[in-house]
Amino acid sequence: RRRVLEASQQLTEIINSETSAKSPEPSGEAEMVDEEEESALHCLWVDKFTPRRYMELLSDDYTNRCLLKWLKLWDTVVFGKEKAVKKAKPSAEAHPPFNQPKEQQSKWKTKAQLTEEILEAELDQHKRPKYKVALLCGPPGLGKTTLAHVIAKHAGYNAVEMNASDDRSPEVFRTRIEAATQMRSVLGANEKPNCLIIDEIDGAPAASINVLLNIIHRKDAEGDTGGGAGRRRRREGGLLLRPIICICNDQ
Repeated sequence: RRRVLEASQQLTEIINSETSAKSPEPSGEAEMVDEEEESALHCLWVDKFTPRRYMELLSDDYTNRCLLKWLKLWDTVVFGKEKAVKKAKPSAEAHPPFNQPKEQQSKWKTKAQLTEEILEAELDQHKRPKYKVALLCGPPGLGKTTLAHVIAKHAGYNAVEMNASDDRSPEVFRTRIEAATQMRSVLGANEKPNCLIIDEIDGAPAASINVLLNIIHRKDAEGDTGGGAGRRRRREGGLLLRPIICICNDQ
C-alpha cells in the first residue's frame, strides 16, 4: 500500500510538471484556479451536492407541495398579489367516473384533497393564511432545513435561519424573531422579504415558545380606538406579516 501510494505520488508530480511546462498560464489566473480547486476539494459532499432548486429536491413530493402551497398563501399580504381563484370544472362534475357512485365521491376524499381544502381556507382580515407557522418534523438528515431554504427561495423570499436552542433567553428570542419578521434589508432597491426558519424548536425553553405564540396570536386590536402616529406605528409593527417555518426532530 505504501509503495503504491509513493508511486502514484511520483506519477502525479511528473504529470503536473509536464502540463505546467507545456501550457504556462498567467500567475493571477493560476492562483484563482488553484483556490477554486482547493475549495472544491475541501467542500463537504452535503454542501457540494445540496439541492439548489425545487426540482432537485429528493424529499417527499407531497410535503414539498404542501409547504410551497402554504407559503404562496402569504403572497397577498407580503407581495400584494391577489389570490388566484380556481375555476370549477363542470365536465368532471356532470360526468362522474362510472366505477364510483356520486355519494361516495362527495364522502371519500384523498389526503391531498383534504390538505388542499384546509390550506385554501379563507384568509383572515389582514389577508394572512389561517395557520401562521409551518412545522417540519422528522429525524436528523431527512432534509428538513434544506427543504425550508429551497422552498423559501423558490417562493421569492430571503431565508433567515436562527437556532432556537442557541438563544435560551426569551428576550433575545423575541428580538431575533421581530428583527427577522418586521425589519427589511436596505441593501438595494429590489430586496426580498424575509422568511424566518427556526431550527431545533424542540430544544427551546417553554418561555421562548410562549414568546413565539404571543407573536403569532398578536391581534391588531391595540390602538384601534384613535391615538397618534406613534400608536399606529406600534400597531403596524406588532402584527406578524411574514411566514415562519419551524423545524424539530421530536414532535
